[in-house]
Amino acid sequence: MEWLDKRVLVIGGGLSGQAAVRKLQGLGAEVFLTDSQSLEKLSGVEETGLDAKHLFLGQVPELAEINPELIILSPGVSPKLSLVQEGISYNVTIWSEVELAMHDCPALCVGVTGTNGKTTTTTLIGELAKLTGRPAIVAGNIGVALSGQVKGLEDNSIVVAELSSFQLEFVDKLHVHIGVLLNLTPDHLDRHGTLEKYLEAKGQIFKNQGPTDLAILNWDDPLVRNLGSELKSRVIYFSPTTFLQDGISLWRDEIVYAEKEKRTMIPIISRKNLQLRGSHNLENVMAAAAAARAFGLSWTEITEGLAQFKGVEHRQEIVGSFEGILFVNDSKGTNTDAASKALLAFDEPLVLIAGGKNKGLDFHEFMKVVQRKVKSLILLGQAADEMEQAAKDEGVQRIIKVTSFEEGVVKAISEAIAGDVVLLSPACTSWDMFKNYEQRGELFKELVRRHYREPIQ
Repeated sequence: MEWLDKRVLVIGGGLSGQAAVRKLQGLGAEVFLTDSQSLEKLSGVEETGLDAKHLFLGQVPELAEINPELIILSPGVSPKLSLVQEGISYNVTIWSEVELAMHDCPALCVGVTGTNGKTTTTTLIGELAKLTGRPAIVAGNIGVALSGQVKGLEDNSIVVAELSSFQLEFVDKLHVHIGVLLNLTPDHLDRHGTLEKYLEAKGQIFKNQGPTDLAILNWDDPLVRNLGSELKSRVIYFSPTTFLQDGISLWRDEIVYAEKEKRTMIPIISRKNLQLRGSHNLENVMAAAAAARAFGLSWTEITEGLAQFKGVEHRQEIVGSFEGILFVNDSKGTNTDAASKALLAFDEPLVLIAGGKNKGLDFHEFMKVVQRKVKSLILLGQAADEMEQAAKDEGVQRIIKVTSFEEGVVKAISEAIAGDVVLLSPACTSWDMFKNYEQRGELFKELVRRHYREPIQ
């Protein structure tokens, strides 16, 4: 594509939008940036060097005034936005930020998507990629904009990208050589509308794959499994619950790779040698092992890499044990399925802090798990009333509503005794009270540590 003086509108002034602006500037395009927030609220925009003529902040610009040939969407921008819809009606090409990032990148691309486990799997694949000795970067929905990381990469490099459904909605030529779809449970229905539309967005990760590419799919998820027959790429399945004669699965307590045609079964790692807790993490490990084998690691190297991996921040992260109480930060548990899996990872009595902003999800099935696993349920945020009603419907006995996050942590500490686990796994987004789940998790850790240094009165 010829970029010199091409007029491009970037919608969304956060990290992804700013990275897109910089990449486009480097390509010689004339770049315009718009965001509903003012310049004062958008840290870093001034550093892009865009002048007033090219900035439309706190306002909606007239599309005809900019007359863009291309629109780049940041992940948080809804396709329903009037400016986006206007662009579509005028046949303006629309790309997601990740499409722009990888448009001219020759590196091997590993893309990871799914409802839950994306960040853990992406991080783990990234650690395994480093063992190859090849240049490797980890970016995307993981918190590092892809457009800002790919400059200078060559064909021997490896890009490991966490890709959300939002990022995959407007891909065109994005070529993911190794694509991973971990699972699919109801999430972001406030944006996608139906589970079918959500799956359609996730499935875009395989859009441009061919026979030499690889799709790694979850056998246990019927929607994901059935997608395999529609793909042009090679497919490998993984399953933590069913032994697969072709694929990666469990044999007794060992993760193994089996090939029916060759009548081989290769042991990869015993579950007891994994540092990741919870059966759901077996999905992440199996998918990562399949990806690592595809980009050239030996099974021995994969085994060593898996055994060393300790997990990621804000995903069942151990904050510490104080007075016999274990504190666990699972702030990234932003939907009911993720939070349910976090609960099921523990055998100890649980004090759960949950709540925030709902994403159009029903809480009843989640509360059935809460009823079995949780001794005290602390609820907060916009969804507290809705969650309380679902909890009562499912027979949860000890429900405590609080008006602030700080009060919730204090109350959770007072409810716990030695041998208990205090778990932050909200089953909701953080956007009603926080900028993101990271900020929520950091505050949880700080409040816990501060309490045991100098107890809150």
